[in-house]
Amino acid sequence: MELHKFLETVNDRDSFLAFVKALKEDREDAVRKDKKPTSKAFSYCSNGWQNDTIEDFLEGAHAWAVDSDFGKSHDLCETNMWRMMTEFLYCGKIYE
Repeated sequence: MELHKFLETVNDRDSFLAFVKALKEDREDAVRKDKKPTSKAFSYCSNGWQNDTIEDFLEGAHAWAVDSDFGKSHDLCETNMWRMMTEFLYCGKIYE
């Protein structure tokens, strides 16, 4: 299942931990792919990773949380903390 679809299913501790595992595996796959030579002059990291260091990842997650008021501007339900934290981690991957 694609990560952006997977995150929509998170609603408790077990589904959150499953998402974290899938996010880790997605990153490992991207790192493997990025080690292969490419003919592209410029490209983002594989699998849609915009932030390839822990510093950039955390900056992206933090920027999303600040810019979206931790998901309020995206109608994220505040009562599901597991989903909010999942969105936070996912945005560390994609938010610049």
